Amino acid sequence: MTPPPGAPAPELVIATLRGHAGSLAWSAALLIAVAGAVGFLYGNLPAPFEDWMLLAAAGALVLLGVVLPFAVWLSRTYTITTRRVISRNGMLSRSRVEMSHARGYTVGTRRSVLQRMRGTGTLTLSDGVEGQLVMKDVPGAVLIGEVLADQVEMNQILAHRDSLL
Repeated sequence: MTPPPGAPAPELVIATLRGHAGSLAWSAALLIAVAGAVGFLYGNLPAPFEDWMLLAAAGALVLLGVVLPFAVWLSRTYTITTRRVISRNGMLSRSRVEMSHARGYTVGTRRSVLQRMRGTGTLTLSDGVEGQLVMKDVPGAVLIGEVLADQVEMNQILAHRDSLL
């Protein structure tokens, strides 16, 4: 439903997305391998090595190979509202990029073979002036691209209609 002419339209959240979690498959495999190796080697290490060394090495591997990639994946979000697209990323220093639907932009879709198998894709939003917003490996990329194109069209219609008043 469109608001009456001249009335402010409330900003509603359409979707909040993260990149596909398929990139965490190697982390899951590493976690299983480390757990299996620790279970097999704990108490059976050769003489110069001790169990605490095994646990420290396993902890470092899990921290660098599992926890850190998961935290990076968790720190990237894309929010689509009725007025704009917001990209947030970063763990220690946050970065935020916004692109307004009313100003208009082009939506480019790139999907590799692996992304097509998973149903994901990379969307590039470009307004031709300020730069680009890249949404990496988002699920349902084709549908999200269509939603974004519809939002641009709707916001430009509303902006034009309100400018005539």
